[in-house]
Amino acid sequence: MSTGVGQGENSGTTQVRAGFAFDEGALARWMEANVSGYAGPLSVEQFKGGQSNPTYKLVTPGRSYVLRRKPPGQLLKGAHAVEREAKVLTGLEKAGFPVAHVHGLCTDDAVIGTWFYVMDMVEGRIFWDATVPDVSTDERPAYFDAMNATMAALHNVDYQAVGLGDYGKPGNYFERQIGRWSRQYHDDVEAGRDPDMDHVIDWLQANIPAGDETAIVHGDFRIDNMIFHPTEPRVLAVLDWELSTLGHPLADFAYHAMMYHMPPHIVAGLAGADLKALNIPAEEDYIAAYCARTGRASIPDYRFYVAFNFFRLAAIFHGIKGRVIRGTASSAQAETRAKLFPELARIARAQLG
Repeated sequence: MSTGVGQGENSGTTQVRAGFAFDEGALARWMEANVSGYAGPLSVEQFKGGQSNPTYKLVTPGRSYVLRRKPPGQLLKGAHAVEREAKVLTGLEKAGFPVAHVHGLCTDDAVIGTWFYVMDMVEGRIFWDATVPDVSTDERPAYFDAMNATMAALHNVDYQAVGLGDYGKPGNYFERQIGRWSRQYHDDVEAGRDPDMDHVIDWLQANIPAGDETAIVHGDFRIDNMIFHPTEPRVLAVLDWELSTLGHPLADFAYHAMMYHMPPHIVAGLAGADLKALNIPAEEDYIAAYCARTGRASIPDYRFYVAFNFFRLAAIFHGIKGRVIRGTASSAQAETRAKLFPELARIARAQLG
Protein backbone atom coordinates (compact mmCIF):
# COMPACT_ATOMS: atom_id res chain seq x y z
CA MET A 1 0.00 0.00 0.00
CA SER A 2 1.14 3.50 -0.78
CA THR A 3 -0.59 4.67 2.35
CA GLY A 4 -0.88 8.25 3.39
CA VAL A 5 1.95 10.43 2.17
CA GLY A 6 2.35 13.05 -0.50
CA GLN A 7 4.01 12.90 -3.86
CA GLY A 8 7.38 14.22 -2.75
CA GLU A 9 7.69 11.61 -0.01
CA ASN A 10 6.18 8.56 -1.67
CA SER A 11 6.91 8.81 -5.38
CA GLY A 12 10.13 8.12 -7.22
CA THR A 13 13.00 5.87 -6.27
CA THR A 14 16.00 5.95 -4.00
CA GLN A 15 19.01 3.75 -3.39
CA VAL A 16 18.06 0.38 -1.96
CA ARG A 17 17.59 0.99 1.76
CA ALA A 18 19.58 -0.72 4.48
CA GLY A 19 18.19 -4.17 5.20
CA PHE A 20 16.42 -4.47 1.81
CA ALA A 21 19.32 -5.20 -0.52
CA PHE A 22 19.66 -8.59 -2.23
CA ASP A 23 21.95 -10.43 -4.64
CA GLU A 24 21.41 -8.47 -7.86
CA GLY A 25 23.48 -10.96 -9.83
CA ALA A 26 21.16 -13.79 -8.78
CA LEU A 27 18.16 -11.70 -9.84
CA ALA A 28 19.76 -10.96 -13.21
CA ARG A 29 20.27 -14.67 -13.82
CA TRP A 30 16.63 -15.34 -12.91
CA MET A 31 15.52 -12.58 -15.29
CA GLU A 32 17.57 -14.08 -18.13
CA ALA A 33 15.86 -17.44 -17.58
CA ASN A 34 12.30 -16.20 -16.97
CA VAL A 35 11.66 -12.83 -18.64
CA SER A 36 11.20 -12.89 -22.39
CA GLY A 37 13.32 -10.23 -24.09
CA TYR A 38 15.36 -9.40 -20.99
CA ALA A 39 18.78 -7.92 -21.73
CA GLY A 40 21.13 -6.58 -19.05
CA PRO A 41 23.07 -5.06 -17.48
CA LEU A 42 20.66 -4.60 -14.57
CA SER A 43 20.59 -1.87 -11.94
CA VAL A 44 18.20 -1.82 -8.99
CA GLU A 45 16.53 1.11 -7.23
CA GLN A 46 13.88 1.02 -4.48
CA PHE A 47 10.58 2.88 -4.70
CA LYS A 48 9.94 5.18 -1.76
CA GLY A 49 6.39 3.84 -1.39
CA GLY A 50 5.17 0.26 -0.94
CA GLN A 51 5.87 -0.08 2.77
CA SER A 52 4.11 -3.43 3.12
CA ASN A 53 5.71 -5.26 0.21
CA PRO A 54 9.05 -3.67 -0.74
CA THR A 55 8.97 -2.55 -4.38
CA TYR A 56 11.95 -2.04 -6.68
CA LYS A 57 12.59 -0.51 -10.09
CA LEU A 58 14.71 -2.75 -12.28
CA VAL A 59 16.50 -0.70 -14.94
CA THR A 60 18.08 -2.14 -18.08
CA PRO A 61 19.36 -0.30 -21.18
CA GLY A 62 16.21 -1.14 -23.15
CA ARG A 63 13.37 -0.96 -20.60
CA SER A 64 12.43 -0.93 -16.93
CA TYR A 65 10.54 -3.45 -14.81
CA VAL A 66 9.02 -3.49 -11.33
CA LEU A 67 9.78 -6.14 -8.69
CA ARG A 68 7.59 -6.70 -5.64
CA ARG A 69 8.77 -9.00 -2.88
CA LYS A 70 7.81 -10.21 0.55
CA PRO A 71 9.65 -8.16 3.20
CA PRO A 72 12.49 -9.79 5.09
CA GLY A 73 11.96 -10.79 8.70
CA GLN A 74 9.18 -12.52 10.64
CA LEU A 75 5.79 -12.03 8.97
CA LEU A 76 2.19 -12.34 10.12
CA LYS A 77 0.47 -15.42 8.75
CA GLY A 78 -1.21 -14.72 5.41
CA ALA A 79 0.29 -11.26 5.00
CA HIS A 80 2.51 -10.06 2.13
CA ALA A 81 1.26 -12.73 -0.30
CA VAL A 82 2.98 -11.55 -3.47
CA GLU A 83 1.95 -14.79 -5.19
CA ARG A 84 -1.67 -13.67 -4.88
CA GLU A 85 -0.85 -10.32 -6.45
CA ALA A 86 0.77 -12.06 -9.42
CA LYS A 87 -2.24 -14.37 -9.79
CA VAL A 88 -4.86 -11.61 -9.82
CA LEU A 89 -2.85 -9.45 -12.23
CA THR A 90 -2.52 -12.37 -14.63
CA GLY A 91 -6.24 -13.14 -14.46
CA LEU A 92 -7.37 -9.54 -14.88
CA GLU A 93 -5.08 -9.03 -17.88
CA LYS A 94 -7.02 -11.85 -19.57
CA ALA A 95 -10.23 -9.88 -18.96
CA GLY A 96 -8.80 -6.76 -20.60
CA PHE A 97 -8.70 -4.89 -17.29
CA PRO A 98 -5.90 -2.28 -17.00
CA VAL A 99 -3.05 -3.91 -15.07
CA ALA A 100 0.69 -4.29 -15.59
CA HIS A 101 1.79 -7.47 -17.41
CA VAL A 102 3.41 -10.03 -15.06
CA HIS A 103 6.54 -11.66 -16.45
CA GLY A 104 7.04 -14.22 -13.72
CA LEU A 105 6.70 -15.25 -10.07
CA CYS A 106 9.59 -16.70 -8.07
CA THR A 107 8.79 -18.87 -5.04
CA ASP A 108 12.41 -19.91 -4.42
CA ASP A 109 13.81 -18.05 -1.40
CA ALA A 110 17.33 -18.90 -2.58
CA VAL A 111 17.23 -16.31 -5.39
CA ILE A 112 16.87 -13.02 -3.45
CA GLY A 113 15.86 -14.24 0.02
CA THR A 114 12.07 -13.95 -0.33
CA TRP A 115 9.35 -14.70 -2.87
CA PHE A 116 8.87 -12.03 -5.54
CA TYR A 117 7.37 -11.28 -8.94
CA VAL A 118 8.40 -9.06 -11.84
CA MET A 119 5.98 -6.99 -13.93
CA ASP A 120 6.11 -4.26 -16.55
CA MET A 121 6.88 -0.71 -15.53
CA VAL A 122 3.87 1.32 -16.75
CA GLU A 123 4.70 4.95 -17.50
CA GLY A 124 2.07 7.61 -16.89
CA ARG A 125 0.68 10.00 -14.30
CA ILE A 126 -0.02 9.24 -10.64
CA PHE A 127 -2.08 11.78 -8.71
CA TRP A 128 -1.18 11.97 -5.01
CA ASP A 129 -3.79 14.66 -4.31
CA ALA A 130 -7.43 13.61 -4.76
CA THR A 131 -8.35 17.13 -5.86
CA VAL A 132 -6.10 16.58 -8.94
CA PRO A 133 -4.77 20.18 -8.95
CA ASP A 134 -2.61 19.46 -12.02
CA VAL A 135 -5.75 18.88 -14.11
CA SER A 136 -7.86 21.74 -15.47
CA THR A 137 -11.25 22.43 -13.88
CA ASP A 138 -13.02 21.44 -17.08
CA GLU A 139 -11.17 18.11 -17.27
CA ARG A 140 -11.63 16.98 -13.65
CA PRO A 141 -15.01 15.28 -14.10
CA ALA A 142 -13.53 13.05 -16.83
CA TYR A 143 -10.77 11.83 -14.50
CA PHE A 144 -13.28 10.97 -11.78
CA ASP A 145 -15.49 9.27 -14.35
CA ALA A 146 -12.49 7.21 -15.53
CA MET A 147 -11.91 6.00 -11.96
CA ASN A 148 -15.58 5.23 -11.54
CA ALA A 149 -15.71 3.28 -14.82
CA THR A 150 -12.55 1.34 -13.93
CA MET A 151 -13.95 0.28 -10.55
CA ALA A 152 -17.25 -0.78 -12.15
CA ALA A 153 -15.34 -2.74 -14.81
CA LEU A 154 -13.44 -4.61 -12.09
CA HIS A 155 -16.65 -5.63 -10.34
CA ASN A 156 -18.19 -6.70 -13.64
CA VAL A 157 -15.32 -9.12 -14.44
CA ASP A 158 -16.41 -12.77 -14.67
CA TYR A 159 -13.84 -13.97 -12.15
CA GLN A 160 -14.58 -17.65 -12.85
CA ALA A 161 -13.90 -17.19 -16.57
CA VAL A 162 -10.43 -15.67 -16.00
CA GLY A 163 -9.22 -18.37 -13.62
CA LEU A 164 -9.90 -16.56 -10.33
CA GLY A 165 -12.70 -18.75 -9.01
CA ASP A 166 -10.41 -19.92 -6.20
CA TYR A 167 -9.02 -16.46 -5.39
CA GLY A 168 -11.07 -16.21 -2.20
CA LYS A 169 -14.08 -17.60 -0.40
CA PRO A 170 -17.40 -16.41 -1.84
CA GLY A 171 -19.99 -15.37 0.70
CA ASN A 172 -20.00 -13.99 4.26
CA TYR A 173 -17.43 -11.38 3.23
CA PHE A 174 -18.06 -8.91 6.03
CA GLU A 175 -18.18 -11.53 8.75
CA ARG A 176 -14.87 -12.94 7.53
CA GLN A 177 -13.18 -9.57 6.99
CA ILE A 178 -14.28 -8.11 10.31
CA GLY A 179 -13.07 -11.31 11.96
CA ARG A 180 -9.75 -11.27 10.12
CA TRP A 181 -8.84 -7.65 10.81
CA SER A 182 -10.12 -7.84 14.38
CA ARG A 183 -7.91 -10.87 15.05
CA GLN A 184 -4.91 -9.17 13.46
CA TYR A 185 -5.57 -6.11 15.62
CA HIS A 186 -5.98 -8.18 18.80
CA ASP A 187 -3.00 -10.45 18.06
CA ASP A 188 -0.57 -7.56 17.54
CA VAL A 189 -0.08 -7.02 21.26
CA GLU A 190 2.99 -4.82 20.79
CA ALA A 191 0.96 -2.25 18.81
CA GLY A 192 -1.56 -1.92 21.66
CA ARG A 193 -5.33 -1.46 21.97
CA ASP A 194 -7.53 1.57 21.31
CA PRO A 195 -11.02 2.22 22.81
CA ASP A 196 -12.39 3.72 19.57
CA MET A 197 -11.22 0.68 17.62
CA ASP A 198 -12.74 -1.70 20.17
CA HIS A 199 -16.11 0.12 19.93
CA VAL A 200 -16.12 0.04 16.12
CA ILE A 201 -15.40 -3.69 16.05
CA ASP A 202 -18.37 -4.39 18.35
CA TRP A 203 -20.71 -2.17 16.26
CA LEU A 204 -19.73 -3.69 12.94
CA GLN A 205 -20.16 -7.24 14.19
CA ALA A 206 -23.72 -6.35 15.29
CA ASN A 207 -24.76 -4.50 12.11
CA ILE A 208 -23.73 -6.64 9.11
CA PRO A 209 -26.29 -6.08 6.29
CA ALA A 210 -28.40 -8.98 5.07
CA GLY A 211 -27.70 -10.46 1.63
CA ASP A 212 -24.41 -11.04 -0.14
CA GLU A 213 -22.72 -10.91 -3.54
CA THR A 214 -19.24 -11.67 -4.82
CA ALA A 215 -16.76 -10.00 -7.19
CA ILE A 216 -13.04 -9.44 -7.48
CA VAL A 217 -12.31 -6.64 -5.03
CA HIS A 218 -9.12 -4.57 -5.06
CA GLY A 219 -9.15 -3.59 -1.40
CA ASP A 220 -7.15 -0.36 -1.78
CA PHE A 221 -8.74 1.38 -4.77
CA ARG A 222 -7.57 5.00 -4.43
CA ILE A 223 -6.58 7.63 -6.94
CA ASP A 224 -2.91 7.26 -6.01
CA ASN A 225 -3.03 3.53 -6.79
CA MET A 226 -3.80 4.22 -10.44
CA ILE A 227 -1.53 5.15 -13.33
CA PHE A 228 -3.30 7.48 -15.74
CA HIS A 229 -2.37 8.11 -19.36
CA PRO A 230 0.23 10.92 -19.56
CA THR A 231 -2.24 13.37 -21.14
CA GLU A 232 -5.68 11.73 -21.25
CA PRO A 233 -8.31 10.94 -18.55
CA ARG A 234 -7.74 7.21 -18.96
CA VAL A 235 -6.52 4.60 -16.46
CA LEU A 236 -3.58 2.58 -17.85
CA ALA A 237 -2.96 0.39 -14.80
CA VAL A 238 -4.30 -0.19 -11.31
CA LEU A 239 -1.54 -0.87 -8.77
CA ASP A 240 -1.15 -2.48 -5.33
CA TRP A 241 -3.28 -5.63 -5.30
CA GLU A 242 -1.99 -7.07 -2.03
CA LEU A 243 -5.41 -6.72 -0.34
CA SER A 244 -7.43 -8.08 -3.27
CA THR A 245 -9.68 -11.12 -2.95
CA LEU A 246 -13.13 -12.41 -3.81
CA GLY A 247 -15.37 -10.14 -1.80
CA HIS A 248 -18.33 -7.82 -1.67
CA PRO A 249 -18.19 -5.18 -4.42
CA LEU A 250 -19.98 -2.59 -2.29
CA ALA A 251 -17.25 -2.85 0.34
CA ASP A 252 -14.72 -2.14 -2.39
CA PHE A 253 -16.70 0.75 -3.84
CA ALA A 254 -17.29 2.32 -0.42
CA TYR A 255 -13.55 2.15 0.30
CA HIS A 256 -12.95 4.08 -2.92
CA ALA A 257 -15.79 6.56 -2.21
CA MET A 258 -14.39 7.00 1.31
CA MET A 259 -12.24 9.69 -0.31
CA TYR A 260 -15.20 12.04 0.18
CA HIS A 261 -14.77 11.71 3.98
CA MET A 262 -10.99 11.24 4.20
CA PRO A 263 -8.68 13.99 5.49
CA PRO A 264 -5.97 14.46 2.85
CA HIS A 265 -3.13 14.22 5.37
CA ILE A 266 -4.00 10.56 6.05
CA VAL A 267 -4.49 9.29 2.50
CA ALA A 268 -5.55 10.99 -0.73
CA GLY A 269 -8.90 12.44 0.33
CA LEU A 270 -11.44 15.17 -0.35
CA ALA A 271 -12.60 16.04 3.19
CA GLY A 272 -12.77 19.83 3.47
CA ALA A 273 -12.45 20.43 -0.29
CA ASP A 274 -14.88 22.69 -2.16
CA LEU A 275 -16.11 20.11 -4.65
CA LYS A 276 -18.35 22.50 -6.55
CA ALA A 277 -15.56 25.02 -7.10
CA LEU A 278 -13.18 22.23 -8.12
CA ASN A 279 -15.79 20.73 -10.48
CA ILE A 280 -15.51 17.35 -8.76
CA PRO A 281 -18.65 15.17 -8.75
CA ALA A 282 -20.64 15.15 -5.52
CA GLU A 283 -20.64 11.88 -3.57
CA GLU A 284 -24.27 11.12 -4.41
CA ASP A 285 -23.59 11.63 -8.14
CA TYR A 286 -20.50 9.44 -7.96
CA ILE A 287 -22.52 6.70 -6.27
CA ALA A 288 -25.25 7.02 -8.92
CA ALA A 289 -22.71 6.66 -11.76
CA TYR A 290 -21.31 3.46 -10.23
CA CYS A 291 -24.83 2.10 -9.70
CA ALA A 292 -25.71 2.77 -13.35
CA ARG A 293 -22.60 0.91 -14.52
CA THR A 294 -23.26 -2.11 -12.29
CA GLY A 295 -27.02 -2.37 -12.71
CA ARG A 296 -28.06 -1.13 -9.27
CA ALA A 297 -30.88 1.17 -8.25
CA SER A 298 -29.09 2.36 -5.11
CA ILE A 299 -26.77 1.25 -2.29
CA PRO A 300 -28.70 0.47 0.91
CA ASP A 301 -26.59 0.34 4.10
CA TYR A 302 -24.01 2.68 2.56
CA ARG A 303 -23.12 4.03 6.05
CA PHE A 304 -22.15 0.51 7.19
CA TYR A 305 -19.89 0.03 4.17
CA VAL A 306 -18.09 3.32 4.79
CA ALA A 307 -17.70 2.59 8.52
CA PHE A 308 -16.36 -0.88 7.73
CA ASN A 309 -13.71 0.59 5.44
CA PHE A 310 -12.51 3.16 7.95
CA PHE A 311 -12.19 0.31 10.45
CA ARG A 312 -10.23 -1.81 8.00
CA LEU A 313 -7.86 1.03 7.13
CA ALA A 314 -7.37 1.68 10.84
CA ALA A 315 -6.47 -2.00 11.26
CA ILE A 316 -3.91 -1.69 8.45
CA PHE A 317 -2.33 1.36 10.12
CA HIS A 318 -2.28 -0.59 13.37
CA GLY A 319 -0.36 -3.33 11.55
CA ILE A 320 2.12 -0.75 10.26
CA LYS A 321 2.56 0.43 13.85
CA GLY A 322 3.38 -3.12 14.90
CA ARG A 323 5.91 -3.52 12.09
CA VAL A 324 7.59 -0.24 13.08
CA ILE A 325 7.90 -1.51 16.66
CA ARG A 326 9.34 -4.83 15.44
CA GLY A 327 11.67 -3.15 12.93
CA THR A 328 10.21 -4.84 9.80
CA ALA A 329 8.49 -1.83 8.16
CA SER A 330 10.15 -1.18 4.81
CA SER A 331 9.07 2.43 4.22
CA ALA A 332 10.93 5.45 5.50
CA GLN A 333 7.52 7.00 6.28
CA ALA A 334 6.09 4.02 8.18
CA GLU A 335 6.66 5.64 11.57
CA THR A 336 4.63 8.69 10.52
CA ARG A 337 1.79 6.45 9.39
CA ALA A 338 1.87 4.43 12.58
CA LYS A 339 1.26 7.61 14.59
CA LEU A 340 -1.91 8.28 12.56
CA PHE A 341 -3.60 5.07 13.77
CA PRO A 342 -5.46 6.65 16.75
CA GLU A 343 -6.83 9.45 14.55
CA LEU A 344 -8.05 6.95 11.98
CA ALA A 345 -9.73 4.88 14.70
CA ARG A 346 -11.51 8.05 15.90
CA ILE A 347 -12.72 8.79 12.35
CA ALA A 348 -13.95 5.21 12.00
CA ARG A 349 -16.00 5.60 15.19
CA ALA A 350 -17.39 8.96 14.01
CA GLN A 351 -18.96 7.25 10.98
CA LEU A 352 -21.31 5.34 13.28
CA GLY A 353 -23.29 8.48 14.10
